[in-house]
Amino acid sequence: MSIIDGGLPLLASVDKDMMVRISEIEIIPEYLSAHNTILKEEAAASFNIEPGVLAISPMYLKENPNQIRIIKIYANKLAYQLHLTTPHFQHYKTTTLKMVKDLKLVDMESLDRETMVGIFKKLK
Repeated sequence: MSIIDGGLPLLASVDKDMMVRISEIEIIPEYLSAHNTILKEEAAASFNIEPGVLAISPMYLKENPNQIRIIKIYANKLAYQLHLTTPHFQHYKTTTLKMVKDLKLVDMESLDRETMVGIFKKLK
């Protein structure tokens, strides 16, 4: 088992119901710059303000910048539900609605939970 500072087990510090989701978003080309500006603001606010947002990493496909992927890790489903009600997420969702051509939300499960959780120790 991994150990974090203070001798506490790392796995015990993360809810067994941790939620990992990948958002696959296709942006209408003429809105790409505006969308990405709003997305960066929303991602920063989510990570900096919400303790239940453990990670949020927006990125794009190198060969097609209109294809956005966001990897999100929430402490648990409650943290995700609370995230949906925040002003910064609501601003992102309502402002970018007309910019999105396609959206797919993909829930993920870790094949190796201990190694996945270890990323938080390594980043610390």
